Amino acid sequence: MKRYLAYVILLLLLASCGAESGRFRIEGRLANMNQAEFYIYNMDGGSLRLDTIKVVDGRFIYETDLEHQGTFVILYPNFSDQVVFGESGAVVEMVGDASHLKDMEVTGTDDNDLMTAWRIHANTLTPTEVNKSAVEFIKEHPASIVSNYLLSRYLVLDDSPDYQQAEELSLLLQKEQPQNGRLLNLSKLLAGLKNYQEGKKLPDFSATDINGKRVSRESLNGELNVICLWATWNYDSQSILRKLNKLKRDYGSRLSLLSICLEPSVKDCRRFVERDSMRWSHVCDGRMWESPLVTKLGFSDMPGNLFVDRHGKIVAVDVKNKDIEEKVKSFLK
Repeated sequence: MKRYLAYVILLLLLASCGAESGRFRIEGRLANMNQAEFYIYNMDGGSLRLDTIKVVDGRFIYETDLEHQGTFVILYPNFSDQVVFGESGAVVEMVGDASHLKDMEVTGTDDNDLMTAWRIHANTLTPTEVNKSAVEFIKEHPASIVSNYLLSRYLVLDDSPDYQQAEELSLLLQKEQPQNGRLLNLSKLLAGLKNYQEGKKLPDFSATDINGKRVSRESLNGELNVICLWATWNYDSQSILRKLNKLKRDYGSRLSLLSICLEPSVKDCRRFVERDSMRWSHVCDGRMWESPLVTKLGFSDMPGNLFVDRHGKIVAVDVKNKDIEEKVKSFLK
């Protein structure tokens, strides 16, 4: 009991003073919740480190080092989440009802005030209307970190992402936030992702395989062409390679293959390729996810693959391991 009282007193003492420069604090009050634990992480922190927030008697405090702006995500026990925008020296207050977490009010900085107002309005909209509203907000507030979050959440990570519009909006944000390196990286990623869709034309590219041979879009001259992403540390990608190897022997020149290996060591890539007698071009530059070819073609997950017809049109994306053989046979029947 003494430990519990000491914790409550500490909460009250901390709530009475501001956060120091280089620190950021969240103070929360929740009705209809006595004790609980939340998880929180900083999206801009460079690595996914989960911290724990303890709720005691409906109150909680979270404080962390923060020199610049930060986008924090709180994960609730019901698997919903809450975004909070941090600033050095700022204190943000969260007030709400545990039975209506989506109506939580987050105040204390301009960005959190903006987000709260938008989110409460968005709660009254249909999913389609929410996305349109997010786009309108981004155009009206291109200098706000809130727009960066809405861009990722509603245009990139949505179930039906719009990579073309996301790229256009990311360029708009870059003009207002020229020092934001994450926006620059996002734009590069989106430039590839907008083409990584069924029905799109495969973009022009040029690379050198592990044997010094130049490969390009023009070198894919089969009735069906498959570009696949693989690594020695990913079992599914290896299994797909072996299936494609067998199908290549069956269909010959009708099936053209190109592989991109996400290995830091070209030597390890070559050893695997030679061991399994995979006699087609494999590109491995040791840069893994930073490889220009990976970015150019829009690969963002492992394993990944693009099925391309003889006219350079993408006809299938990310075909599952179990469906590879059937999908190839359906195109080359």
